[in-house]
Amino acid sequence: MVIKNVNLAFLKSALDKTEVNSALEWINNQNKAVNVSVKKVDFEKLEKWKFDQKKGCIGHDTGSFFSIDGIRVNTTLGKVGQWDQPIINQPEVGFLGFLVKEINGVLHFLVQAKIEPGNVNFVQLSPTLQATRSNFQQAHNGKQPKYLEYFKNATEETVLIDQLQSEQGARFLKKRNRNIIISANDNIEVYENFTWLTLGQLKSLMQVDNIVNMDTRTVLSGILYGNYNKKAINFSSVFTPQETYKSMLLKSALSSEGCFNSLNRIFSFITDLKSNNDLLVKKIPLNVLKDWIVTKDEIYHKDNDYFKIIGVEVEISNREVLNWYQPMVEPAQEGLCAFVCKNINGLLHFAVQAKLECGNHDIFEFAPTVQTLTGSYKKTPKDSLPFLEYVLSAKKEQIVYDTIQSEEGGRFFKEQNRNILIIADDDLPQELPENFIWMTLNQINNLTQYNNYINIQARNLIASIPFV
Repeated sequence: MVIKNVNLAFLKSALDKTEVNSALEWINNQNKAVNVSVKKVDFEKLEKWKFDQKKGCIGHDTGSFFSIDGIRVNTTLGKVGQWDQPIINQPEVGFLGFLVKEINGVLHFLVQAKIEPGNVNFVQLSPTLQATRSNFQQAHNGKQPKYLEYFKNATEETVLIDQLQSEQGARFLKKRNRNIIISANDNIEVYENFTWLTLGQLKSLMQVDNIVNMDTRTVLSGILYGNYNKKAINFSSVFTPQETYKSMLLKSALSSEGCFNSLNRIFSFITDLKSNNDLLVKKIPLNVLKDWIVTKDEIYHKDNDYFKIIGVEVEISNREVLNWYQPMVEPAQEGLCAFVCKNINGLLHFAVQAKLECGNHDIFEFAPTVQTLTGSYKKTPKDSLPFLEYVLSAKKEQIVYDTIQSEEGGRFFKEQNRNILIIADDDLPQELPENFIWMTLNQINNLTQYNNYINIQARNLIASIPFV
């Protein structure tokens, strides 16, 4: 199926107001139909995994999938110039992909009810295809993922989005996945745990805690809705006659005029930071990590902060492999990701920070206004982190999005973070702290078209923004 105006097709799907109760009922029924068991076990009981004392890492017998390595980080930025930590090393690029097709004139996405061992509520909505290279090359000796052939055989005419996007820079070492959306033919078979939903339905479901998984959100964040001038944007009043926060967000997503900073200025801003700061990451054995304690069943920080490495035994009845073992990252606390927005010259702008994380490919990526994943924001002195106090003390009427969303359940054990979008009062200063810059939603969306500019926490938030 060839889609002539891709951006407009995505926009029409995002503005779809179809109800989601039937989707929630379908998810609930999928949960009831699958048997799931996830148990913590000692590292020595992880079948096909071993704690390699010589290399100082936890790896799979095949050398595939991923490993848990130790690293020592040195940087010129911030108050802490050096630290040690465990990190997930998964150099292979996996597929995160959607099949889409028009149904009754509206673009629909083929979503999967997928269970990951780390999901807090088992079933969450995932992309059509969510698979590491080891998975689709069947290194686990299991079945091949459904619909893989559509993505392997995609043509230029059917590919609507194709990007390499980063994963969590504080937990993964330079990890990226291929985020791809392709158009499908009309006679595609829909398997039992798959269904079609519009982009509007998916955005509505993102307003509910822990329903749409991280991989779905990151793929959808790469969608462009088009660039329009001020006259053309007047058509949006057809959908939202009165100005609401949703119409303001839609205008910010569509406008190519009135931006406080040009894209050239934004590129120069982050290039300057990359040029004037250093990040050196060196692999070291897990058992020599400073301030980390290795036991038979955990690797944890001496202060019980940040996260720990654990081992699990997994049984899931509808996966390509029904039973397996693996190490996972378990967080020490709930995190907070928040964007603060301000109306500047009649256009909603987002306060975006350039954030250094040890696993980043290129030192800095653009992140939400507030991002606290590796430490407890509830214990953080409010005056030590820009905008933290503003976010935590925001008035109810300023908060337009506030949900708990899961991180990727294949590697993270029951990790969920509070995601917030705040529209600031007029009294919020236009001047920003160091390493922060104003962007429209349209500019953020355009930056997702480039590799390693918008981090996954920011992408997850912008994917969740509703327009209707």
